Amino acid sequence: MPRQPFLDQVAIVTGASSGIGRAAALALAQCGAHIALAARSADKLEETAEAVRRLGRQALAIPTDVRRREDVARLVRQTLGTWGQIDILIANAGAYIRTPVPAMRVEHFEESLQVNFYGALYLIVEALPAMLERRRGHIVLVSSMDAQKGMPLDAPYVAAKYALRGLGEVMRQELRPYGIFVTTVFPGRVDTPLIDYLDVPRISAKIPPAQVAQAIVRAIRRRQPEVIVPRYAKALVYLNTLSPRLGDWLVRVFHFEGWDRRARPGTQER
Repeated sequence: MPRQPFLDQVAIVTGASSGIGRAAALALAQCGAHIALAARSADKLEETAEAVRRLGRQALAIPTDVRRREDVARLVRQTLGTWGQIDILIANAGAYIRTPVPAMRVEHFEESLQVNFYGALYLIVEALPAMLERRRGHIVLVSSMDAQKGMPLDAPYVAAKYALRGLGEVMRQELRPYGIFVTTVFPGRVDTPLIDYLDVPRISAKIPPAQVAQAIVRAIRRRQPEVIVPRYAKALVYLNTLSPRLGDWLVRVFHFEGWDRRARPGTQER
């Protein structure tokens, strides 16, 4: 296998200032790709860009709020203006919004969808014409295990991530004839700023972002349609498919939703 399978390819990574996004950007750079980095934090974004450059690859740090379509359009425009192509999209930016169902408001869902679903949709709509013109590319949607088995307290997050999963299902089938592949990634708990306030049971221990990044790289190389990481999370998916009642029981017994150390539920963004 080539040591740099993505040599001189161009990737856009959202949520690239920390966590999965930063790890994915560095993993792709190690595989030879040039990276357009997007996130709201300009300082942290530039730190990631410098790390990419130290790996011998080119990097653009483009401060972007994925909730704003004009920001996403500018991100795609600057990427194409610099390199003239887009080979890989990593739609990773997200916000973890939770609330108990009795206290939920429509605004919780609107906020979650704006970041977790529309933020990815804007990126795809803006970048897809360039991919279709070249008839090649790979789109990675970073969803969540919550889109395989919804967790208590996570209703707004689950709704948005399920929507992203459904979009990926359809895109994967429709875009394949055009030479464009789609992978949906379902990470379990990941050790990122997104959930740094959340204690989780040992059976669902947080995994490092680099583990998810390596799974993303493998999925692109192998053109995998879906990836669940870590592997043991698949057991919950299989058991829940066999019996949703059994899945609910396992979540309840092992307290998979975790324990929020903060005074009240709220929002964290990556």
